[in-house]
Amino acid sequence: MGKTGSPRHGSLQYWPHKRSKRQYPRVRSQTTVKDTKILGFAGYKAGMTHILFTDNSPNSLTKGTDISCPVTVIECPPLKVASVRFYKQKTTNLVLLTEILSEKMDKELSRKIVLPKKVSKKFEDITDFDEIRLLVYTQPKLTGIGKKKPEIFEVGIGGSKEDALVYAKEKLGKEISIEDVFTEGQQFDAHSVTKGKGYQGAVKRFGVNLRSHKSEKTKRGVGSLGPWCGQAHIMWKIPAAGKHGYFVRTEHNKRLLKIGNEPKEINLKGGFLRYGIIKSNYILMKGSVPGSVKRLIRMNFPSRPNRKIPSKAPEITYTSLESPQGK
Repeated sequence: MGKTGSPRHGSLQYWPHKRSKRQYPRVRSQTTVKDTKILGFAGYKAGMTHILFTDNSPNSLTKGTDISCPVTVIECPPLKVASVRFYKQKTTNLVLLTEILSEKMDKELSRKIVLPKKVSKKFEDITDFDEIRLLVYTQPKLTGIGKKKPEIFEVGIGGSKEDALVYAKEKLGKEISIEDVFTEGQQFDAHSVTKGKGYQGAVKRFGVNLRSHKSEKTKRGVGSLGPWCGQAHIMWKIPAAGKHGYFVRTEHNKRLLKIGNEPKEINLKGGFLRYGIIKSNYILMKGSVPGSVKRLIRMNFPSRPNRKIPSKAPEITYTSLESPQGK
């Protein structure tokens, strides 16, 4: 009986497999909310641990009992607002009209962009616009990861554009905390850049089956291309060797279990492996998230929330603070 073939795995929705242009993700769309606040936040991945919490899912078989759960710890120092951007709808595209810069910017931001010498435009000069966004930057100096150069990106503002204008005036040049955006128990979409794997073959990259040890030329390839060669060239769909990893990926409906202000409640014995100790605000997220430690994770309101996940945060009864190296 012949062997069942399995020529390839991996969705072509993610094609081409291109590496990310930068170390933190680009978010192309954001779901709006009725409340007047920014539509996302960001933090640095510290590592993982496990907790015990009381299951509060109404239809769960373990309802009311303590269950163990792996969690990811993300350190979330406050974001700072660098500027307010005004957009105008032109046909199907949003076009940037103007930008009002903050008069107070951290000197570390000069490592990323050229800081303006003076601010010329004011809010009174802007009369006609369709959308407002904030240009925010992170503060890695408040963490222990050992870098000063911040990341900078855009976030939208929820609510009407009149309320968004008032909110932007209030927050320009000031800090925004994770508690001002998210609440415990809610869901969010996690955007991150995966670990880079380097140049890999078709088996690791696409999961093709190993060929027989008696096969000619190669065992870790797709073998005879057969009917795939009917175009006088090898089609782009054929699994082949190439760069693997360092991709921008999104995981939907991650559950935020806790927002913490006391680092001593979560710091492991000896610190997190390859990260160190947490010095500022943090969150506990159920499960894992792509990317290596010290990498920036962007969190946005869910685009397709799961109604079966309870919106109320469960009660955490135990948090493991043991050393990840078992010492």
